[in-house]
Amino acid sequence: MSELAKRQPPGHWVQTERAAHEAWASLIEKAPKAAQLMHILTARVGEHNAVVVSQKTLAALMKCSRRTVQRAVDVLAEDRWIEIRQIGENGTVNAHIINDRVAWSGKRDGLRYSLFSAAVIISEAEQPDSEELGQQAPLRRLPSLFRDERQLPSGPGTPPPAQPFLDGMEPDLPATQQQEPDPAVQQELSQLVTGLGNKLRASDTSPDDDATGI
Repeated sequence: MSELAKRQPPGHWVQTERAAHEAWASLIEKAPKAAQLMHILTARVGEHNAVVVSQKTLAALMKCSRRTVQRAVDVLAEDRWIEIRQIGENGTVNAHIINDRVAWSGKRDGLRYSLFSAAVIISEAEQPDSEELGQQAPLRRLPSLFRDERQLPSGPGTPPPAQPFLDGMEPDLPATQQQEPDPAVQQELSQLVTGLGNKLRASDTSPDDDATGI
């Protein structure tokens, strides 16, 4: 067997008991819609033998009314083909747990967890934003930093904290924007530099007291 064939996932299958098929044939005669519903649920059962689906979606799959769906569910539950666990307060969405003596998918030792794991079937017609499906804005994503990358702060930044940085330990982070200096501060610095320059020039041109005669 080739390595590719070994890696292929197993097909989707459901196992059934031989005795269940005879009972299933009798169910078709007794309640055709209930037998149809049983096939629909079995075809969509999850690994833990449960299917979560609303009555409205079942009605669409069975091409019948919700009242017919409810009668079919009642027949299956009464004859112990399935077990119903209600989800929510209204009871229109339920977990349909298939009797593992009839059909099962996966390993039987995991069926005891069927109340906690199930295949979920939803219809876009039941969604409040059905007209906008496929047109939603993408979900917000946080940027990722890769190896040897670091975040570059941008913008004016936030006010400094109450405790200033220690001398010689100020953070030196690169920035993508340079803040414009304050004109008043620039003018004051310019005046200081000009005054200091004038004093230096005046001291260079004044006569040396030691050079004069005694």
